[in-house]
Amino acid sequence: MPVLTDIAPGESNLLSFEREELFPIREVSRLTGVNPVTLRAWERRYGLIVPTRTESGHRLYSMADIERVRSILDWIERGVAVSKIGRILAKASPLQALSHIIPEKLVQADYAQWQSQIQAAVSAFDDVQLDQVYSQIFSSYTQSVVFQDILIPLWKQLLQRQDSFGRTSEWLFLDSFLRSRVLQRLLLVRDTKPRRVVVSALAGQCRELELLIAALFLSCGQTGVRVLTIGQPLDELILVCERIKPQALVLFSNHVPSPELPRRLNRLAMSVDCPVLLAGDASDLAEQSLAGSSIGCLGNEGAVMRQRLKQFLAGNLDT
Repeated sequence: MPVLTDIAPGESNLLSFEREELFPIREVSRLTGVNPVTLRAWERRYGLIVPTRTESGHRLYSMADIERVRSILDWIERGVAVSKIGRILAKASPLQALSHIIPEKLVQADYAQWQSQIQAAVSAFDDVQLDQVYSQIFSSYTQSVVFQDILIPLWKQLLQRQDSFGRTSEWLFLDSFLRSRVLQRLLLVRDTKPRRVVVSALAGQCRELELLIAALFLSCGQTGVRVLTIGQPLDELILVCERIKPQALVLFSNHVPSPELPRRLNRLAMSVDCPVLLAGDASDLAEQSLAGSSIGCLGNEGAVMRQRLKQFLAGNLDT
């Protein structure tokens, strides 16, 4: 039986047996992993959940409400914006709501809408508006979707169009903004989790923002990361690992791996006292050439990298 810890003193005598079957917001947060601020936003902004209220205004949630929260999370994980989920749940039966059919046109249209708003703020060099849109996107999508499907594609478009007047300035503006926000998130993780994993870029094979986002994706469970500065020499990682003594060393690259990369990574792995893992686009491209070696491949997709790292640290993932 849940304890109604946020009920005001003296109010418990007003609760009927039916109300005792309801859950306070903190308990719902514990059961679903959704923080109270987000639960309130889903209620006020989108009307996705309508909890019962006590006389003093405290929210109480039924098991049906909790299952609805889990359904919302299921749709968010599959790339649907929170603003669209209400219509989906209203039209779908419970079985349909839990199906794995993604409304692709709806998803892509929503991504494009957010990218348009980001582009408008960037074109105006309006950091206040950009910050507002950035926060709104995070209230609608998971971290992986925000970066991989919305922000980074636009970032890459601006990077590739720097031959047009003004595009370089726009890219620099967006790049600087995103790096600062990702660093903020990494600092929050650093303050709550031990930094047991070192993440370093292979020299010249990614940009700083890509490295920082990868490090953010790899922060999972009780594991925090320590990101080394772009330009870190591969050979000197032996010294770094000797001093820091990490639980794992993750090397990140988005370039096509060179023929000598497997040899260099295996030589490094023999010289350090921790597992060596490869992440980013190079991970998928080099997986076959690294088969049978001690180098673990984490992939290039946020959720997959995080899950594989977690499994590897637990000893449940083969190299």
